Amino acid sequence: MSVLESFNLLKNYVEAEQFKGYDPYDTLNSRIPFHKLGNWCSVLATQFQKRNPINIRPLLGIKKEVNPKAYGLFLQSYSMLYKQTNNSEYLQKANYFYEYLKNNYSAGYSGYCWGYNFPWSSPGKFVEKSSPTAVASGFIVKGLCHYYEINNNNKVLDVISSAAEFVKNDLFITKMEGGVCISYTTKWPDYCFNANLLAAEILAINYKLNSDEESKRIAELAVKWVIVNQLSDGRWNYSINRKTGIQREQIDFHQGYILMSLNSIKKMLVLNNAFEIDNAIRKGLKYYFQNQFYKNGISKWRLPKTMPIDIHNQSQGIITFCALSYYDEKYINFAKVILNWTINNMQDKFTGHFFYRINRTHIHKTSYMRWSQAWLLLAFAYYFEMQKNIN
Repeated sequence: MSVLESFNLLKNYVEAEQFKGYDPYDTLNSRIPFHKLGNWCSVLATQFQKRNPINIRPLLGIKKEVNPKAYGLFLQSYSMLYKQTNNSEYLQKANYFYEYLKNNYSAGYSGYCWGYNFPWSSPGKFVEKSSPTAVASGFIVKGLCHYYEINNNNKVLDVISSAAEFVKNDLFITKMEGGVCISYTTKWPDYCFNANLLAAEILAINYKLNSDEESKRIAELAVKWVIVNQLSDGRWNYSINRKTGIQREQIDFHQGYILMSLNSIKKMLVLNNAFEIDNAIRKGLKYYFQNQFYKNGISKWRLPKTMPIDIHNQSQGIITFCALSYYDEKYINFAKVILNWTINNMQDKFTGHFFYRINRTHIHKTSYMRWSQAWLLLAFAYYFEMQKNIN
């Protein structure tokens, strides 16, 4: 199957589904009140559901829904596709996502912000449905930035400026060695590298489009903290425990998040340490390329664990190596290797959707709209942008 045929299959699938779907983490939308049975019950139920290759969500009363982060990814994808083709159908879809996100946000905060369409738990934490996060809001604002590029609607600037106020006033901004860290949620201060940068990217976009100097100042400090914590081999761990100072090792697609955010912020801001950021990106890309993928385009799950093969790792690899290919032309060629392997091994040839995971003993084929389909559509958009061959 060609790349264009695969893209059209996926596009037709997500549009036929009206961009709604299940999510690996939507278990707590069940009619069974897992969260009332204790936090660990919520965590275990969610983890079981993630690993269960048989989709029992209809039996649990879990419905296909709109995920705001998925809509942010779709907004960026269709905006990029319209910019490449001038096809009015892409613009119409982008307009739809923009209007939905503008009218469906998490109310009660200092500005526009978004969370997930389900509550979620981790050990010691519970976050309610629609509770806003730096990650969901960050990807949506990235989509808004791309949308503004194709229509120059000043109302989009107002939404972006409002989202920056959410970051500055509702997320915790903690002074750290070398800079600051912006929290993942409004619930508590935490030290997560990729979430910090996604919040900083909102501020950088706001500075670029609305000339807000305070946004620039905070974003620059957030970048400095992340660079200070880059390890000597080029990677970043996932987070730092507030109480113990111990770093949590989780080497997966979040490396791609960090590299993409650093690259975006570098371009949005005029920084004195742009050379330092470039060096960090080069080191991080080298590690990402050499250690997190096999040469045939298969991603490794969470180092040192190599399995399962997760669709999110695949899609983020395509996006990262396309977007940062100007650092080395070999990266765009490798993005094509990843994409071709993913199409040949992880796409349903009849429905067009991409599978969740390939395990050692089985393939988990459940379709997840945010985790799988939205990310792959964005990967196609980046690939076509670099190849300039969508038509």
